[in-house]
Amino acid sequence: MTTSRTGPGPVPVRRPRPTPRPAAGPVPELDYYLVCPRQPDAGWNGYGGPVEGIVVEEFRFDADHTVRRIDSAAWTPGEVGWWTAPDLSRRLRTDPALRGRVVGAARPDVAAVYHRLGGGTLPDEDTLRGRLAEGEPRRVAPPLVLNPTPVAPGGQATRTYRVLFAHELTPDGLARLADEWRMVRPAATRSTGVLGTAHRRVGADTFRWELRRIGSVGAYCLDVTVDLATGRDGTVRPVLRELTTSLRRQGLVPVTVERFC
Repeated sequence: MTTSRTGPGPVPVRRPRPTPRPAAGPVPELDYYLVCPRQPDAGWNGYGGPVEGIVVEEFRFDADHTVRRIDSAAWTPGEVGWWTAPDLSRRLRTDPALRGRVVGAARPDVAAVYHRLGGGTLPDEDTLRGRLAEGEPRRVAPPLVLNPTPVAPGGQATRTYRVLFAHELTPDGLARLADEWRMVRPAATRSTGVLGTAHRRVGADTFRWELRRIGSVGAYCLDVTVDLATGRDGTVRPVLRELTTSLRRQGLVPVTVERFC
């Protein structure tokens, strides 16, 4: 992979985003990315085109489901093999040129690329986790309580989480999300930045979320509010993970998860 660990990549390569595949089971716990060449004429065509390497990440969470740090590793074909990549992971979230060369991918597709590039069988996630280097700890602050809501005797409570993303969401990607989430899209977004809203019931808990653009370019957030029917919050992490994965497969790069209340 010619991605430098010390300097930014060149102008992003325009390429089609692959359509996400329906989940065939539990969502993998690790995030996978494929890194594309710098050359604008490299002939990218989905996952069948040139790939320079692979990035693997894991978000590590605190008990309230906010992000503590991001652990990461990268793989390059040839003698280099696997190497720890906290700097690359950090630049992926701050360097638009590098993000333009990276595409979020499903584990089966990464496994096929890994085999095609001479890596053999992609290690299972427990083995990969042993190759990850710990990222820089995020500053953890108490939840920002915007609208205090008393907890009912039965344990019912409301929480709001914000997942921040970098990069750009294409119109096709937004359309696929609207279809996948049965998202309601407002007639105008200029004043609020809201691109769509959706909701879902998981067991006795109710989730509703807004996808919002932040600023004019390169940043989005997903605001997820959950009404917990009891004091248990076991549904929160899987739903946040699923929604984040859907956005990552459409080209966005997750940055962190914050809690408002």
